[in-house]
Amino acid sequence: MAGNHGANQYRQMSIKTANRGQLLIMLYEAAIKNVKKASECIERKDMAGKGAAIVKAHDIVNELTNTLDFEVGGQIAKDLERLYFFMTDQLIKANLENKKEPLQQVQKLMETLLGGWRVAVDQVNRGQAAPVDATKANGPK
Repeated sequence: MAGNHGANQYRQMSIKTANRGQLLIMLYEAAIKNVKKASECIERKDMAGKGAAIVKAHDIVNELTNTLDFEVGGQIAKDLERLYFFMTDQLIKANLENKKEPLQQVQKLMETLLGGWRVAVDQVNRGQAAPVDATKANGPK
């Protein structure tokens, strides 16, 4: 139990000291983790676990949607908003219909976007910002 407490303290400290891009990556990673967990729960017929994992993933997607900056992000932010709305619909569908396929779609999209964000954040951190600072399209305001 003591190791778990230390891990929680480390996680909290890393969140407090993370920059906007790192936070974005953490959100994506947490969403993917919860989507995977929901899929596993469907396989095990653990409906309570599935529901809890989907709610967590849904909350993260809502947070990503709410933090879009359309002034800075322009078309990228609009495209992300459409993707996030699609993901939200798929999460709801997976929960209502007890199907893994919508979760797999969300996971694939999240993993693709995460890969892109990792590259963008790395470029920004190295001072090689893209034409539009992508981390501001979807970071805390």
